[in-house]
Amino acid sequence: MTLNRQLCIGLSLNATWNKGDGWRHPDSGVEQTGTIDYYIHWAKMAENAKLDFLFRADYLYISPQMLGDSSNFGSPDPTLFFAAIARETNRIGLVTTISTTFNPPYVVARQLQSLNWLSNGRAGWNIVTSIEGAENFGNSPMPSPEERYAKAIEFTDVVCKLWDSFPNDAIVIDRESGIFSDKEKVTAIHHTGEFFNVKGPLTLPSHPAGTIPLFQAGASDIGRNFASSVADAIFAAMPDLESGVELRSDLRKRAVEHGRDPNTIKVLPGLYFFLADTHEEALELHKATHAHLSLERRHASLQSLMGLDLSSFPLDQRVTEDMLPGPDQAVRSRTHAELLRRYITKYQPTVKDILNRPEVVGSAHWVSVGTVETVMNDIMERVEAGAIDGFIALPGGSEKSMELFLDKLIPKLVERGLFRSEYTGETLRDHLGNS
Repeated sequence: MTLNRQLCIGLSLNATWNKGDGWRHPDSGVEQTGTIDYYIHWAKMAENAKLDFLFRADYLYISPQMLGDSSNFGSPDPTLFFAAIARETNRIGLVTTISTTFNPPYVVARQLQSLNWLSNGRAGWNIVTSIEGAENFGNSPMPSPEERYAKAIEFTDVVCKLWDSFPNDAIVIDRESGIFSDKEKVTAIHHTGEFFNVKGPLTLPSHPAGTIPLFQAGASDIGRNFASSVADAIFAAMPDLESGVELRSDLRKRAVEHGRDPNTIKVLPGLYFFLADTHEEALELHKATHAHLSLERRHASLQSLMGLDLSSFPLDQRVTEDMLPGPDQAVRSRTHAELLRRYITKYQPTVKDILNRPEVVGSAHWVSVGTVETVMNDIMERVEAGAIDGFIALPGGSEKSMELFLDKLIPKLVERGLFRSEYTGETLRDHLGNS
């Protein structure tokens, strides 16, 4: 089947493929993940596959989970990170993450516009409000979600005003008249608000590519309202198809209420995939990645997933259909619960088998485990259901998983008419299709 719909696809350059115990494999390449050359290699691979953009999350604090048995070289400033990658790539977008809670908007506006010039119009801003890290920026406690989003709204408004304060057409370069810039077009913004007082203008002009695209990941009611009011793309958490359909529908509805065309917003869930040549190998990759998770955490996940408490049973105990709770049980994910019900009914697996299942140890992101065909079918299912406009790829398990994605799965999406075979534009806004 060929669908006349182009997906928007990004690749996360956080080393998700070394998550859990993956870094311990002899061929994991973990020693290289502290070098920029390593990421430049994958950036070029992604550009060769014609992906829309690269993405990098950011952390402004160190949690206990980041140390010890977790593969982590820390969190370098993603904007500096992408400035280096910009020099080594030509077309792929570069979406950096910057918090609105702990930064001054003038500095952020300048950083982003600088990256936009360094990359020739390929910069994007993933707006986050941060959930931790206040202790690294003063003595005040972490603001409430309501305050963080109120600040984010004003912060984003100030940044956009600053970008507009020095328009590109203010640069004249008229040698004959001796006029380099039209000073009448460069204006102060004189912003006075609840959180910020900024005069402006910005110290550099906007790029000819136009306004830098905005990304956001709001999932709560207040987050959805913010995302639908400003974002060009939304990094959505949707572990199952039903939540995806609901979220995309709700965001599009809210966009209309904000006076926006809903078709200009891309809803892009994180796709955490484990790809291998066989389904069995992919399951082993997934199992190995989550081997470090405790039994207690797995049991708690299973109980929230489908209301099934197996904590008092031995690991080799077989679980049969008659042990399952009723289908009307309140569950975290109806899709994952139904998958697990069918698996138990058909195979009567052991408690240990169940606790190793992707549905139990998966993240808030959409998880897909199997061959290229398996993951391809998962993508097609969500496209046909109207749950996604694309996705941000989060490779899991191994570098080979990412290689299969770029070398095998992307070409299949091209064959189905769901993705381009060549770039048709030069800038990130071109790639998003909402210029």
